[in-house]
Amino acid sequence: MGFEHFDVFVIGTGTAGKGVAKDCASAGWKVAIADNREYGGTCPNRGCDPKKVLVGFTEIIDRSTKMQGKGITRMPEANWSDLMTFKKTFVDAIPAATEKDLAALDIKMYHQSPKFLDENTLSVEGKTVTADKIVIATGQKAMPLKIPGEEYALLSEDFLDLKELPETMIFIGAGYIGMEFAHIAARFGVKVTMMDFAPRSLSNFDEDMVNYIQQVSEEELGIDFIFNAEVNEIEKLQKNFRVKAIQDGKEVSAKAEMVFNTAGRVPSIEDLELEKGNVAFSKKGITVNEFLQNTTNKNVYACGDVSDSEGLPLTPLSSQESKVVSANLLNRKEPKKAEYPPQPTVVYTLPKLASVGLSEKEAKEKGYDYTLEHKLVPDWFNAKHINEKIYAYKTLVDKKTGLVLGAHLVGPEASEIINMFVMAMCGKLDCETLKKMIFTYPSWASDIKGMV
Repeated sequence: MGFEHFDVFVIGTGTAGKGVAKDCASAGWKVAIADNREYGGTCPNRGCDPKKVLVGFTEIIDRSTKMQGKGITRMPEANWSDLMTFKKTFVDAIPAATEKDLAALDIKMYHQSPKFLDENTLSVEGKTVTADKIVIATGQKAMPLKIPGEEYALLSEDFLDLKELPETMIFIGAGYIGMEFAHIAARFGVKVTMMDFAPRSLSNFDEDMVNYIQQVSEEELGIDFIFNAEVNEIEKLQKNFRVKAIQDGKEVSAKAEMVFNTAGRVPSIEDLELEKGNVAFSKKGITVNEFLQNTTNKNVYACGDVSDSEGLPLTPLSSQESKVVSANLLNRKEPKKAEYPPQPTVVYTLPKLASVGLSEKEAKEKGYDYTLEHKLVPDWFNAKHINEKIYAYKTLVDKKTGLVLGAHLVGPEASEIINMFVMAMCGKLDCETLKKMIFTYPSWASDIKGMV
């Protein structure tokens, strides 16, 4: 009996994989898709969306705290269980809805991670299948700690399913995932400790902007930070867990009821047996060319967080890359290159931290002659009317062209204001043009005119 054959086999059902599968099926191709987790991917099931639901509630707590004595006489009562029930209304239907959409296009579905047998052959659910083209869109997973007691560490997705909160937590890793969940927990009254091998939190973001977040984390939320600490063990005690680390050659430790591994994320490729498929990969993911085609197996493409491309591991980039892969599969006569416009990224702490474009270091390395403006502006109306003390920006503008090179923001609506900078950069609008535009006032968007 022959193996079942597909025109394309997609591995991963998140934004990227689902998009390619639908495009190819709509074009009449015979398509299969597989996932070893619930269908729909990380963002809607166990990442961006449910996290933002929790952040939305902490915004209410934060705003109420700042407005006490200025109209607020009593703080709202928080109920974690009710919030988690509300969160489920966003995520519970995702897997079934995703499968229904795929089934409507006659896409064959598998619920296991395939393994390569050769360049065009996979083993999945005990069956051997072949495909003309294979698309890898498996995303990322939590980076293993590889230390004794690692099994005691929970992950961010476990946080999103907690039935109740403990009194104490430790987060191993002070990157954006750790900081976001630490802020959520702290605003619900949890005593939080963060440990990181780096000398500061959020090391991929502008240091001056991060310092404002650090200030709020320590002074307002009471979060303890242990930096320059290389964690080497998690020990189970009678009630708590002890996390041990080496700091400046000496052992340090912290205790808490729960420990979370937020040390970062890595490509989810370990189960694919890529070597058998002649699929090149790196620490960043599947190695691809400008067409998102694998560099060694030309029948393999990769898109989304798992591709070692110029795209940041963000949901909007996954969608963009899926369209490139679909185009190159369906129209091979005119290959489409992946293009990467300015990519904004946000840390959903409170206040929020947002960034797009070049950092100071990058601007200097590229040889730009630029003006830099960095201000803390709590007296601007938008911050003052909600009693927000942390509202700051740093902008880099090319002296020759007047174009924005980079923007770094901290504030309650930094995640929205940054989009104005994205539009200016993509549209090549110089600062003089921006200043002449009429924006609604008072609105957060109007503040961009004072930042350039």
